[in-house]
Amino acid sequence: MADKEKKSEPFEGQADLQNLIERVKRAQIKFATYSQEQVDAIFRAAAIAANDARISLAQQAVAETGMGIIEDKVIKNHFSAEYIFHKYKDDKTCGIIEKDSAFGIQKIAEPKGVICAIIPTTNPTSTAIFKSLISLKTRNAIIFSPHPRAKNCTCNAARIILEAAVKAGAPEDIVGWIDAPSMEKTDYLMKSPLVNLILATGGPAMVKSAYSSGKPAIGVGPGNTPALIEKSANIKMAVSSILMSKTFDNGVVCASEQSIICHKDIYEEVKKELADRGAAFLDKEQADKLGSVIIDKKRGTVNPAIVGQSASTIANLAGFAVAANAKVLIAEVSDISESEPFAHEKLSPVLAMYKCDNFGDGTDKAAKLVALGGFGHTSVLYIDETEQDKIDTFGKTVKTSRVLVNMPASQGAIGDIYNFMLEPSLTLGCGSWGNNSISENVGPKHLLNIKTEACRRENMLWFKLPPKIYFKFGCLPIALQELKGKKRAFIITDAFLFNSGMVEKITSVLEPLGIECECFHQVKPDPTLATITEGMNIMNAFKPDVLIGLGGGSPMDAAKIMWLLYEHPEVKFEGLALRFMDIQKRIYAFPNMGKKAELVCIPTTSGTGSEVTPFAIITDEKTGMKWAIADYALTPTMAIVDSELAMGQPKGLTASCGVDVLTHALEALASSMSTDFTNGLSLEAARIIFKYLPTAYRDGTDKKAREKVHDASTMAGMAFSNAFLGLCHSMAHKLGAAFHVPHGMANALLLTNIIRYNATDNPIKQAAFPQYEFPSAVSRYARAADYIAMQVNDQSNTPYISVRQDANQDEKVEALIAGIEKLKDELNIPKSIKDWGVDEASFLAMVDELSVRAFDDQCTGSNPRYPLISEIKQLYLDSFYGKKWTENR
Repeated sequence: MADKEKKSEPFEGQADLQNLIERVKRAQIKFATYSQEQVDAIFRAAAIAANDARISLAQQAVAETGMGIIEDKVIKNHFSAEYIFHKYKDDKTCGIIEKDSAFGIQKIAEPKGVICAIIPTTNPTSTAIFKSLISLKTRNAIIFSPHPRAKNCTCNAARIILEAAVKAGAPEDIVGWIDAPSMEKTDYLMKSPLVNLILATGGPAMVKSAYSSGKPAIGVGPGNTPALIEKSANIKMAVSSILMSKTFDNGVVCASEQSIICHKDIYEEVKKELADRGAAFLDKEQADKLGSVIIDKKRGTVNPAIVGQSASTIANLAGFAVAANAKVLIAEVSDISESEPFAHEKLSPVLAMYKCDNFGDGTDKAAKLVALGGFGHTSVLYIDETEQDKIDTFGKTVKTSRVLVNMPASQGAIGDIYNFMLEPSLTLGCGSWGNNSISENVGPKHLLNIKTEACRRENMLWFKLPPKIYFKFGCLPIALQELKGKKRAFIITDAFLFNSGMVEKITSVLEPLGIECECFHQVKPDPTLATITEGMNIMNAFKPDVLIGLGGGSPMDAAKIMWLLYEHPEVKFEGLALRFMDIQKRIYAFPNMGKKAELVCIPTTSGTGSEVTPFAIITDEKTGMKWAIADYALTPTMAIVDSELAMGQPKGLTASCGVDVLTHALEALASSMSTDFTNGLSLEAARIIFKYLPTAYRDGTDKKAREKVHDASTMAGMAFSNAFLGLCHSMAHKLGAAFHVPHGMANALLLTNIIRYNATDNPIKQAAFPQYEFPSAVSRYARAADYIAMQVNDQSNTPYISVRQDANQDEKVEALIAGIEKLKDELNIPKSIKDWGVDEASFLAMVDELSVRAFDDQCTGSNPRYPLISEIKQLYLDSFYGKKWTENR
């Protein structure tokens, strides 16, 4: 026997690895006995921990591997935590998961056992998060074998998830990892008798090794995604989608486009659109130089030196230069063969571009490119969706498991973003075409090659407001009659309003109705968690059935959080403040409200719009951080908008609040989530501010101006409650928290530079939202300029915004900016953050941290231009010194 079977020699660390495998196996045996409730608690805790570490893990991954883009890796980490949790949080994975008594059938779930997870260098943290979560959800244990060039960040991701899982009740060794990976250790792990399944993501050699290990394996093949642009396609959307996808994390996503195939009739138009949006087309000499370095000739695969690098870096490596801000490098080629380097997978912002004579020719070219090195993975078709016969033909001809119609490949193939029926996953099977065991995004069905045809779809939108909104000068006492039948009213306000007799305007109406009143008037600007706790102690003793938030944004925000904690004392603040990408897919689900009390909000300032919004801003006094908490559960039951309560306000407050209203209106208008329902409110609110705010500022007792501005505040609130806001508010939140700049003033100091930043049809990165087909901030700002230009200053009869009939959209945007600056001058608003009084040394010391915090603010996601952290920093600096943002520096 010894002669026939040669035993492998022991390697360094073998005993430690064997000990790890045994410990993980014991943990899994114990975990297999857990209930669904226990498993779901562990799954949730791990998802939250991974989500919380999304930025630091992204930073570690880029620093360690030298690949990709931090901001995009943040998105992948966020997706891996939030979308995976959302998709599977309610799935039954323990015991009986399906039962049909009528037919006498039931299905019982049992775990596989110990999972060996091979992790690539291209996606080292997001893949680890994804595989950890699906393993924990199914009562499996998992051991990671990271790529040597990404071992630290992968192991750190695993450690974060393990600690959260154990804290939630999981066995101590349920997640393991190899600290110092090597080929010997990976091979030993894959072949261990205690390992039950291999999840392999990596290069072809590693995946082949997994399938050759003698163990069940789920691996993925290489991608060589072609994108065919048929002549009926929406060219702007197609180009925007391809560039958004191909530049995402510098092209390391295996599903990203590798080649564009374009119909000859629109070829030049597509080429121009690509060039206008930042693509660099190569001449023959440049293409030859780049072609010589794309492929590693020894291995026959992509050259690791170009993987995940920027376009300019790759060009320099090849021996020529392109613009530093070039998004992708494109070579126009015709050959589809092994000898053509541009016809292969490139895992970088490099594209081949082919011309086709007709749809059939284009489909054949796409099929040949897939056959060259991407069998079973992903293909993309841009086409008018009424051309169903062509869509069907393309799907039947091109042998890929994912046929994406009108969507960016990187974001579309991973599922649940551009088509919500396509399962979210970071392990994309290629079926038998790609020598894989499954043909779909990793899931429960692994016995069939399932081809999925997924067309781009916009998700359902909404328009949610308080059930009752009352408005008009002097309407307060009449509106309060709606509360007849209530027993106890708890009024939440500040000391100034309490001492000014404003509270008596409410109690004098409620008490004759038999409603007992209690008042908490300790709310200060930027309410803190300590204030909330103080108010809760009083409220819990009083036991009200109606809460009334009276004042500006601070009392109303405090009232919302107190309402939530009164109804559901079990909720945790860290859950409330948890960031989300999609409010309908958030990890933390807000509970139903209104069982114990209703919430009535009565604004006395004209700025926040909080009386109709689902948002609340709360400050953590221990850290100084401002948290934007958002959920429609926080929408008040009733809003009473009585401008009599806002009469006689100081000029400074009027100016700050008024520009806050304008910012709400313009950010909601430009938002990637704006709709026909919100646009009208945004435009009208902006018009009213330009027409009436100066009068209200000059004369705080002008009844008409006060009423108009007060109404505009609520209208803008109604708009941004449903369209959300953008980068101006993200940056203002962090600026205000760090340097005690009033919120409206912080917005005023940033607004025009944010408009300049957003107003481009060629952003470095576009917001990813299905209904936002291509950059349109320029046209929306131009629309605002046209609408507002009809109005004039009541006193001087001089237009704030003057738009020539023949003006183009860029000129209209400049007119809007000039009008805002003119309005700010009239309101005596400083020209810069520095002029407002922020210390330069202190600001410069914090600007990097502020930029990261603003990037991660809840409002950033709906900004029409997806920002880089470096861009946010430059916007802060420009706004600090009173400089204009310019695109090219």
